[in-house]
Amino acid sequence: MYNFGSRVRYSETDEYGKLTLTGILNYLQDCSTFQSEDNGLGISYLTNCHKAWWLSSWQIVVDRYPVLGEEILISTWPYDFKGFYGYRNFTMCDKNGDYLVRANSVWFLFDTKKGRPVKIELEDIRGYGDGSEQKLSMDYAPRKIELPEDYMALEPVTVSKHHIDTNHHVNNAKYVEIAREALPDEMEVEELRVEYKKAAVFGDAVYPRVSRTKEGYTVSLCDGEGSAYAVIWLRGTTERI
Repeated sequence: MYNFGSRVRYSETDEYGKLTLTGILNYLQDCSTFQSEDNGLGISYLTNCHKAWWLSSWQIVVDRYPVLGEEILISTWPYDFKGFYGYRNFTMCDKNGDYLVRANSVWFLFDTKKGRPVKIELEDIRGYGDGSEQKLSMDYAPRKIELPEDYMALEPVTVSKHHIDTNHHVNNAKYVEIAREALPDEMEVEELRVEYKKAAVFGDAVYPRVSRTKEGYTVSLCDGEGSAYAVIWLRGTTERI
């Protein structure tokens, strides 16, 4: 397990003084990135090897949103490797050790030179353990998200420079941020699932398709032909405390 401590900053909070959903995703992504950097398997190493870890899916359960100034501990660990897939849990806890956030994620190793997924070798995961750590106790949802037939099409969002990360694609958290903007302001997200389909790049137009479901909302972020970049499912409440 790898972890780091932090404190919720004002710049990370919403109008209610709570850590934003985007802020949660950023902390989780940063935790796995820090582990890779500290293991010597970070961005520079991967770039030189013409490889990258790309995220296939998220499942994030928010037990409680931390508030401004609150001390938090973010942890992560891989619990399995199969073929070119890596499976990784995350938690965010308060100073008493109680869960704030629990998450599961599926990643795949990508050969940037050949343009295809590549089998994980021992050299690719040294320092991460052998993938036999215990899985986090939570109700695991399928990686695939079912798309409703009915949807409301919203105005497209043009990918700008602030959406782009070191892979020269839209950052994983930014897809969720775009989807969240399409939902009612008063909704507080309690669970989130994301299925990443293909990468959007600078200048692309992203067309949100919003579907109201029994459980919450499904937002498909599509290109001009209707092919999805990412599908996001969100469940929540309209009661904010």
